[in-house]
Amino acid sequence: MKTLAIYLMCGAATPKLAEAAVEGGADIVELGFPFSDPLADGPVIRRAGERALDEGMRTAACLECLAATRRRVEVPLIPMTYASLLEAYGYDRFATAAAEAGATSLIVADLPVDAEPGLRRVQLVAPTSTDERIALAAERTDGWLYLVTVTGTTGARGDLSPALRTLVERARDLTGLPLYAGFGISTPEQAAAAAAIADGVVVGSRAVEVAADGPAALREYVASLREAVDSAPLVSS
Repeated sequence: MKTLAIYLMCGAATPKLAEAAVEGGADIVELGFPFSDPLADGPVIRRAGERALDEGMRTAACLECLAATRRRVEVPLIPMTYASLLEAYGYDRFATAAAEAGATSLIVADLPVDAEPGLRRVQLVAPTSTDERIALAAERTDGWLYLVTVTGTTGARGDLSPALRTLVERARDLTGLPLYAGFGISTPEQAAAAAAIADGVVVGSRAVEVAADGPAALREYVASLREAVDSAPLVSS
């Protein structure tokens, strides 16, 4: 069974939204900890982060949101943020606080694989990553590799990136770890196409957009992704 991960920005409604996403079939929930200069994020997640900051979602409030979400769901919860936030809070302090609040792992979008080697986190690789960097990321990642399908920021796109297949093939030659594809996946059709190549998919921008319409809308959207991912044909790489 392929894995479906859903990204949501931390906020007052996030625990209920995460519960709805899990009810719809999400296997993992990523929780965005907003940052004022999110270089990897496209306009949807950038605006969501700005709204969260306007609502007072600083690190302590996000950790409280994480804990509240953990009380509602049992699936892995993975904070996703930027290195500057961790530097300000303290890397070790943040890792401890996140784990105590219920985090399963951590994603730091702009932290190079060879920086802070003691920080347990999921590593990201992109089509521009060298084989050497992919191998190092696989060696140091926490459980799975996050495949960034495009060169650029997050956000919905018209078609699945053609670079994904090659990236999956390269990564499979270097590691037996699960490979989950994200960035630019928004429709059930794109999720199915990605799941036919990779071991799972991550959906962020479109999930954040749908979440604005409430838990019921998000549950329905995630269920459509779940059905698509589960029905994806197995395509040899």
